[in-house]
Amino acid sequence: MKKLLLLLLLSFSFFGIAQEFKIKKGAIINAIPVKDSVAENFALYLPSSFDISKKWPIVFVFDMQGRGMQALSMYRQAAEEQGYILAASNNIHDSISLSKNILITSRMFNSVYSTLPIKRNRVYTSGFLGGARLATLVPAFIKEVQGVISFGSAVANQEVLSSANRFHFIGVVGIEDFNYLPMLENQKVLNRLKFPNQLMIFNGGQTWPESKYIAQAMEMLTIAAMNKGIENKDQTLISSSYNRNLGEVSTLLASQNPLRADNALNDIISSYRNFKNIDSLKASSKTLRRTKAYRINKRNQNATFFKERLIQDDYSYYLEEDILSYNYNNLGWWQYQMEELKKYESRVSIFEKQMAKRLKSFLNALIEDNLDAIKIGKPVNEEAMLLLWMIKTITDSKNFSTYLKIISLSAKVEDYGTSLFYLEELLKAGYKDKKELYTLENTALFRITPEFNTLVEKYLKDARYETIEE
Repeated sequence: MKKLLLLLLLSFSFFGIAQEFKIKKGAIINAIPVKDSVAENFALYLPSSFDISKKWPIVFVFDMQGRGMQALSMYRQAAEEQGYILAASNNIHDSISLSKNILITSRMFNSVYSTLPIKRNRVYTSGFLGGARLATLVPAFIKEVQGVISFGSAVANQEVLSSANRFHFIGVVGIEDFNYLPMLENQKVLNRLKFPNQLMIFNGGQTWPESKYIAQAMEMLTIAAMNKGIENKDQTLISSSYNRNLGEVSTLLASQNPLRADNALNDIISSYRNFKNIDSLKASSKTLRRTKAYRINKRNQNATFFKERLIQDDYSYYLEEDILSYNYNNLGWWQYQMEELKKYESRVSIFEKQMAKRLKSFLNALIEDNLDAIKIGKPVNEEAMLLLWMIKTITDSKNFSTYLKIISLSAKVEDYGTSLFYLEELLKAGYKDKKELYTLENTALFRITPEFNTLVEKYLKDARYETIEE
């Protein structure tokens, strides 16, 4: 019977247009047209338990490259478990203005509302990095948004936060992501403004977390709705969620991680204060903060954060100076910085290990931001772009595409010495795609040189063109 229900097709006559869409429960459907717009469409997911006779909560997901179907695939399992509808525009993009993205969002919202039975008091937004930043801004423009699940981003503009329009913020971030510090600061601001919020921290960097974190975030929003009286209280769900979260605190304490344990404990207190007697949890938090282990860890973490901010400032300052002056002579300094980060990674202190990974992540993101700014320039500053690519081969040595870009651009201006140097560095790094190498843009003349083919023969064997000895 369950399998039959999963295969059940729901037919909707969308938005007054003649075409009828067959929407399958438990599957992501892409390119559903937006009402009154021939150019805009969105992806949609309905959980297998979807029933058109009742109203449902929804999470609108944002991807800044307009990849609605891909974005929903990250949330699908959690939405299935927690009973949420998902929708994501295919027209949101970081290349257009905020106002245009908000208008696209508003039209998508209205189209979904006019078609599906949505609980208008349980509307949420979410996204990853750039998509998360937009998701945090939407409540300032669309007042009925009740909450945000932000993966790897603090509130994009804290000036838009208002006590007259509070929403529930749930942040999820990797402890090795350079956005970890901003999200800790963001939590302090939200607490001061009395915004309901939780911050979930996982082991890892700037990447999507496991699906369980997405499911937990949705579950927190459901429990918050029960707290407000929007949903009927489900004592079974509340108790199982409460006990699971307490178990995670115990795991953190057992692994000698008192700071994250205290953060998780305070999230439990704020989430379940109206369902459980949390006096003992408050006492436990106070006791934990008085322990020697907590105080030592807090002091070491604060010292590391202070050092991290100073190094970030140095990276920002010197990168800008190098770009403005085309300072190729400073490549050695960047190499030295990477060696210093390796030293931090080899230290005993877990805080310094994590700092090193965050700083590397920060620097690579800083380089990418500068590259993006240069690419939209008219004309494109190719010399500055070349310098940034060179720095990136130092900061992200396994990113083969960066070497290829340097080889191509250098060959374009017939700087074969630079092309040869980065070709050998690329091959030393383990690059093996000979076909791509022999079809690389701007390298037709470079590829027939004896030096090029000697290197290919040395590292990949069997060069396409024979080298002729004079």
